[in-house]
Amino acid sequence: MTPPVRLLLARHGQTEWHHDNRYVSRTDIGLNETGRREAWMLARRAEEERPDLVLCSPLTRALETARPSAEACGVEPKTDARLRELDFGEWEGSTLAEIREEDSESVSLFEEDPDRHGFPGGEPLHKGAERVLETLADLHRSHTGRTVLVVAHNTLLRLGLCRMLGIPLRDYRRRLPRLVNAAVSEVRFGENGGALYSLNDARHLQRRAEAKSAAGRSRHGRVEAPDRTRSRGTGGRRDQGK
Repeated sequence: MTPPVRLLLARHGQTEWHHDNRYVSRTDIGLNETGRREAWMLARRAEEERPDLVLCSPLTRALETARPSAEACGVEPKTDARLRELDFGEWEGSTLAEIREEDSESVSLFEEDPDRHGFPGGEPLHKGAERVLETLADLHRSHTGRTVLVVAHNTLLRLGLCRMLGIPLRDYRRRLPRLVNAAVSEVRFGENGGALYSLNDARHLQRRAEAKSAAGRSRHGRVEAPDRTRSRGTGGRRDQGK
């Protein structure tokens, strides 16, 4: 039996639409200032992990997140169209609260069973989950026993993790409420499927936040407990409704 590939799955950094908790899939929006800072912090983590490959979605927000990590490891980022975000169809660009005001029935059905009552005019959940698993299986064949950093999207990665772990897709919002921007979830994927080793590991984000906090306190001659409210990444509570 061949050894598994070690996968470091990361959600891209923040954009202005994600800051507002809007559904964004095919819209090709770049990172905002916070997102660029998160990409830099992810690159520091990549320097420690030294992945053999940095693979990402071709959308700008993912590529802008992946590129600093690839540069830190001396490799070129590669893209795979299968890692694009799930297509949200008619809900693209809107918040769930806005959609609820216009079509409360569709939102209620979606919240009850998003697998059966998915995004109107969008991509079925199982299609997204299948392309993630296809990509991971290909990475096992091409990078067995090695480490790969994969930068993709919140909903798509959650669907892939649910399918890998045997969680019904209808429960993806409840069982995996969010992936934190630029945090790392580690998966080992082999011939018999995958195993989840960590979820939303944000220690590289915490180190940077605490260093900035400590520097600010030293300038003012104060010693206080570190502020951890920002260390969980900017994908935090805003994403829980999605």
